[in-house]
Amino acid sequence: MTDTSTASGHEVRGEPRLLIDGKLVESSSGATFANVDPATEKSLGDTADGTAADMESAIAAARRAFDETSWSTDHDFRRRCLDQLHAALEANKEELRAVVVAEAGSPIALTYAIQVDLPIDDVSHYAELAASYPYDQPMPERLVFGQRTKRLVLREATGVVGAITPWNFPLFLNMAKLSPALAAGNTVVLKPAPDTPWSATVLGRIIAEQTDIPAGVVNVVASADHMVGEVLTTDPRVDMVTFTGSTATGRRIMAKGADTVKKVFLELGGKSANIVLDDVEDLGAACSGGAFAVCVHAGQGCAITTRLLLPRSRYDEGVELAKATLDAMSFGDPWDASNLMGPLVSDKQRRRVLSYIEKGKSEARLVRGGAVPSEPATGYFVEPTLFADVDPKATIAQEEIFGPVLVAIPYEDEDDAVRIANDSIYGLSGAVTSTSEDRALAVARRIRTGTMSINGGVYLAPDVPFGGYRQSGVGREHGREGFEEYLETKTVAIAAEAGGPKLTG
Repeated sequence: MTDTSTASGHEVRGEPRLLIDGKLVESSSGATFANVDPATEKSLGDTADGTAADMESAIAAARRAFDETSWSTDHDFRRRCLDQLHAALEANKEELRAVVVAEAGSPIALTYAIQVDLPIDDVSHYAELAASYPYDQPMPERLVFGQRTKRLVLREATGVVGAITPWNFPLFLNMAKLSPALAAGNTVVLKPAPDTPWSATVLGRIIAEQTDIPAGVVNVVASADHMVGEVLTTDPRVDMVTFTGSTATGRRIMAKGADTVKKVFLELGGKSANIVLDDVEDLGAACSGGAFAVCVHAGQGCAITTRLLLPRSRYDEGVELAKATLDAMSFGDPWDASNLMGPLVSDKQRRRVLSYIEKGKSEARLVRGGAVPSEPATGYFVEPTLFADVDPKATIAQEEIFGPVLVAIPYEDEDDAVRIANDSIYGLSGAVTSTSEDRALAVARRIRTGTMSINGGVYLAPDVPFGGYRQSGVGREHGREGFEEYLETKTVAIAAEAGGPKLTG
C-alpha cells in the first residue's frame, strides 16, 4: 500500500506505513496524521501515527537484530547490502525527489544536489568504508613486568542507534545517519520529523522490498507526537542517540539520556557569521552571496551565515548591495526550477519567524521585507528580510531564526569582527571573504566554529567532518570522524611469552 497524491500538478507517491522488524505496518492504534504540503497548505495524504508501543516494538527488533545476527560482524555482507541500497535509491530517485519537494517545500533545484542526489551518491562511499575500514588495529608489543604482551585495538559497532531527524533536509539527514550507522554495523530506529515523514517511510519501503538488509536492522517509526521519539532517549536497550535539530531539543535529549549514560551525538543550531574583510575588491559579490544564502530553502538551514559582518568604512554600501540581492530574489512554487526560495515548512514555523521579525523591528532598522507576501496567495511564505544597524547582543543577532532573515552588523577592525563572530552560544559554521587567502585563513583560525568557508569554498562532503563547537553540538557527521561516532573501542592484551611475574585481577 502506498499513498499517491498530486502536489501542484505533480504526482507524489508516498508511503503511509511504518517499518518495524522487516514488515511495513500500520500504527498499533490505527491512527494517522496528515502530511501537509507547505506550498499549497493541503494534505498530501496520511501517515501512520506511531505510538510509544510501536517504538518499543521497533527497539526490540533492533536489539534482536544486533544481538542475534551477524550484521555487526559481517563487513562484506554490510557492503553488499549498502550497494543494494545505493542501487535501489538510484532507481527510486525521482520518487524521492517528488516527496522532498512536496513535503519539505524544498526548491526542486536543491534536490539535484544536497536534498536528494548527493545523499544517494554518498551511500556508495559508506558501502566501501564498511568493508575497508581497519576494525582491528595491532599495536607494537610491549614488555611489562617481564611479560611480553601483544595488543590489539578493536573497533566494534556501538549497538542499537536511535536516530531522530528534522524536516529541513529530510532525506539528506536521514541518510547522513543511516549510511554510516549501518556501514559501521549498528542497527537503527529512525524517528523522522512529523512535518516530513515520507522522506523516511519511503526509505523504509525501499529497504524492506529492494535490499537484503535483515529484518530489524532498520526500523522507521513516524509519529505526530514528538514524545514518541523521546522513548529512544530513555530505553536502556538503545545504546546511542543521534539527533539533528534545535539546541533546545538537544539539551533535553542529553538530559534524558543521562540516566542510562547513553552515547549522544548532536548536530544542533547555529548563528553563523559571514565576515567581509575591508580589503575585498568586489563588495557586491561578497554581500550578494551572503544575502542569497539566507533565502535558499527559505533560510531553513543550521549552517547558513545569517549574520553579515561589514567593515564600518563600507557598511552603508554593503547594506545596500545586500538589499539589492534580496529585492531581486525570486520565490514561490518550489516545483519551478527558477525559484531557490520556497515556503517555510509549516504555519507554526512561519509564525515563529514572524515573531522574531516583530522583535527585530524594536531592536534594529528594518531595511526590507518583514511580512507575508501577497503572492503566492497560498503557502507558508515570508518575504526575504534584512535588518541593519543590529547590535551584536540583540535577540535577532543571537538567536537562531531559521527563516529568510539577514542581520547586518558593522565592525571596527579585524579583532572586533572576530569578537562579534565568537559572541554566540553557537559555533557551527562561518565564512570569511578577503582578497588575501592567507589573511582570510588567519581570521578563520580564530573563529570558534566547526566549519568555515573562505571566499565561497564548499566544505560539505562525505569525506570531511561536519559539526559544531559549544552549543552547536557534540560529535561530527561525515568523514572518518563521523563514521567512528558509531563505533566503540575495545583494547585486547594477549600474553605473548612468560618472562617474569604475571599480574592478574
